[in-house]
Parts: sequence; C-alpha cells; structure tokens
Amino acid sequence: MKISEEKKEKISEQILFILYTFSPKALFTYHIAREMARDEEFVKKLLLDLKEKNLVVEIKKNPKGKNYLKRSKWKLNDRVYSVYKNKQAPDHT
Repeated sequence: MKISEEKKEKISEQILFILYTFSPKALFTYHIAREMARDEEFVKKLLLDLKEKNLVVEIKKNPKGKNYLKRSKWKLNDRVYSVYKNKQAPDHT
C-alpha cells in the first residue's frame, strides 16, 4: 500500500513532535516507532528524509564514543528545537 506525500508529511510532523517531547534525550528509531505504533523501517526512512532536510540529527556513537553497530539515535536539530519551543510558549497578548 502506498502512502500519500501528505500523510508522510503529517507522520514526519509527529516524529518531530515526539523528538521535541523527549528532548534533550536522543531516541533510538525503535522507541520512536513504538511511540507512534508504526513500522520501524518506515520510521527510519522518514527520519533519514528529515535528516536530509537538516531537521534532525543522527547519533551513531554511544556516550563512550563507540559506534553503534546497527542502530542510531535521533534528536532534533538545535534550530528546530528552538522553533518548537517558541511555538509551544504561551502567548501573553
């Protein structure tokens, strides 16, 4: 089954919101997929698309500096985090 570009955009927005919600913690692809009840490979494809657009950062090393062999963690690009944070702030007008 083919998913429309519009639906992919909406799902990508959900991914960005999940990463914002858990920020500054980086999440494995598995955790993002589980949070959304989506297929892990599909979520990974969308994450790679978001990475190409410079919206998310892929982390391939653990805190000790060793490479993850088969996994990646993801977090929002700092600029994107700031935009989300400003949009979430209450408007005092």
